[in-house]
Amino acid sequence: MTSENAPPAMELLVHGVGGATPQEMLEDPRTTRITGDTTACIHRRTEDLDDRPWDEEAPCREAYTWCGLTSGNGARALWLLLLPFMVVNLAHWMRPACRGCHRTQHAYDVLVRLVALSLTALFASGACAVCVDLVAWQCAGSETCAENASWLGPVATGEGWWNQPGRRLVLAAVLPLGLVGLLWWLSHRTWSAYESASPPPRPRDGRRDGALLGLPGFWYGQGIVSRLRAAHTTAALLTVSASLLTSTGPYDRGPRGTEGLAATGWLLTGLLLCGWLAVAGQLLGHGRTEEEIDEQPVPRLVARMPWAALGVVLLAAVHTAWSRPDWQTAGRHPAGGGVFVVLTVAQGVLVVGMALAAYRLHRNARDGDRGALAGLGGAAVALLACATAGVLTGGVAQRVADWLDPTAAPGEPGATIVGPPVLLSWQAASIPILLAVVLVLALVAVRSVRRRRNELSPGVRAWYPDEPGEPLEERSDAIAAAVARAQLTDSAPLAVGWITGASLLLGVAAVAGALTGESPSALAADVSDGVSVITDLAQQLGSWLMGVGVVLLLTMGRRAYRDPGARRTVGILWDVGTFWPRAAHPFAPPCYAERAVPDLTWRMATWVDATGGRVVISGHSQGSVLAAAAVWQLDAATRARIALLTHGSPLERLYGRWFPAYFGPAALRALHRDMVCWRNLWRATDPIGGPVGVTGVDGAPVDEGPLADPMHYGRTSSWPLPEPVLGHGEYAADPAFAEERAALYRRLLDDHHEVAAPPDAVPGPALEARPGAGTGQPPPVSPPPGPRSGPPAEREELR
Repeated sequence: MTSENAPPAMELLVHGVGGATPQEMLEDPRTTRITGDTTACIHRRTEDLDDRPWDEEAPCREAYTWCGLTSGNGARALWLLLLPFMVVNLAHWMRPACRGCHRTQHAYDVLVRLVALSLTALFASGACAVCVDLVAWQCAGSETCAENASWLGPVATGEGWWNQPGRRLVLAAVLPLGLVGLLWWLSHRTWSAYESASPPPRPRDGRRDGALLGLPGFWYGQGIVSRLRAAHTTAALLTVSASLLTSTGPYDRGPRGTEGLAATGWLLTGLLLCGWLAVAGQLLGHGRTEEEIDEQPVPRLVARMPWAALGVVLLAAVHTAWSRPDWQTAGRHPAGGGVFVVLTVAQGVLVVGMALAAYRLHRNARDGDRGALAGLGGAAVALLACATAGVLTGGVAQRVADWLDPTAAPGEPGATIVGPPVLLSWQAASIPILLAVVLVLALVAVRSVRRRRNELSPGVRAWYPDEPGEPLEERSDAIAAAVARAQLTDSAPLAVGWITGASLLLGVAAVAGALTGESPSALAADVSDGVSVITDLAQQLGSWLMGVGVVLLLTMGRRAYRDPGARRTVGILWDVGTFWPRAAHPFAPPCYAERAVPDLTWRMATWVDATGGRVVISGHSQGSVLAAAAVWQLDAATRARIALLTHGSPLERLYGRWFPAYFGPAALRALHRDMVCWRNLWRATDPIGGPVGVTGVDGAPVDEGPLADPMHYGRTSSWPLPEPVLGHGEYAADPAFAEERAALYRRLLDDHHEVAAPPDAVPGPALEARPGAGTGQPPPVSPPPGPRSGPPAEREELR
């Protein structure tokens, strides 16, 4: 086909972790936004606003920037405090792929939702432990502690109206209620900005084998998030109500209580049980709807559940604030210790149930779709979510207790308050042990990298057979070390397994210790001096680490949002966590893919419909996952005009292993059947991206690699300075990128040259320059070509 008859064509760029500006992606300071808003948008070069045929030297390119969906001002670092909610939401998507195992899959999903509900209850219980127990019950009830905390004077022991225990407990419960309201508001606000982006209307292809991400309702979670938000808000409010009712129960049922208050307390307790049954019924009976777009309104009964729970809170507050002139508080809150033990045991039982369901799915799955840790990756991640929530809760409680009583450690002789629940003290004492396990794993990883580097280094020079010069030991060691560090990613399941196993054993030990009613220090006081000293040190160090961990988490998150370098360090984990829809926990950080995937789908579908042209969508890192998810949502006729170029892609190395039902071998083969024009570039030095391991019907692999990195071993006449090890970045700098991109377009044109542009097609959307477009120089010239790929032996080994 001649250039005069060639249809319009463009390359659609999607950046990865850390983000990129349109100017960086298009290699031109002069860019114009053609569609989108300040959060996510598409740009073109100002000189390239008109659609045109393909030019291999300088194709028409568009840049989709979505970093505004995952970054912003430093205040968004507060989402890190909700890290357990994000982690448990991941567990929903990590089940093994198994056809025909619908009951087991449903059981697994229900168990994940129940674990998520327990984390909401733990969040509300932790807030009540700090405000209701430590502040209002213990410190305000102690004259010495109240003197140290002078701001408690108006509600501390005395003769005022607020000095009665019940009334100051109600006042203290305002903060937990405010936190619950804040979570509801954040979930509702992000729900309207993310989950409400509907996919474009396209012809239905029917459900394709292994292509769950191609279902019409997959990226439209408006209904499930609304229902989950109602259930979790109700549960959190009921938890605050339970904190108030358990405060008054012992007194009202005691010798100084009245029958009327006791009967009212029992009646409110019955309302609490009814509320919990309604929440459980909502979670058990309703899951995600992916076969169709879920546009059904939330049932009125479900929508009114939080308001009914708020009514119960108000009734419990009135009951708690009722005058009890001779009531005094001492020791711990009546429910301060038991609720955390019950929640921890319940979480353990639920996680074990998840493990059993996952293992059954794993045994019935095809070999390639079983996932990491023998299919137990989801259960392991759920357990880590519970452990992280316990650490955050204990850290805040320990720091508040130390702040209220700086004279002595809470619970120790001379302390004015008894301190947080005993279980949190046992969890604090286990932190140094867990950190020791992590340290051992880190040392093993360092040793493994050194050993692997020494194995690879002698053969590095042979990877560049066409270059002159002698081997350089320092250069070979640097390249071999980069490859060895990149291979550590493949050991991640083993590390997660060890950490999860250690967390499980320490959790069982903490629950057993808490059932004694004594803190580790108190229990070890009657043993030898050496054991007592070690136990005291572990408890104090763990308590300090738990508190510092909360501060470090916030600091790291704030820096990651503001500093691109820091964001790339932690960005892949955060972007993986927020890629998935909120199917288990509504208070998890929002799913950016529910905005990004429809954006890409809308753009490709409408542009192809309008021009009859061809698109090469090029995704790097996390952008390759978004690109794959977007093309899955297109109809077959549109996909026939689109090619997929992925580079530095975690599709198989990360997503395929941890999320086998959605990105396992069967799913990736289905993607290749849908996208015949697909190529994947990877490097052996890349710690994130890797091969996808898919072969077409003609036997040709999708993968091209490993590409040589660095592109040149030493100095040459064309490259007088040493080339850097690029690792995960700058794939477009490799000549293989332009070659594969051009080959994909030629294949699109050869396979579909008979498909002419629609007779009523318009030349494309009017792309007029917007006011304020920049000016600058033409894009830089591409460097001279270098070696195409690394050693064949290493290529097979690293697959």
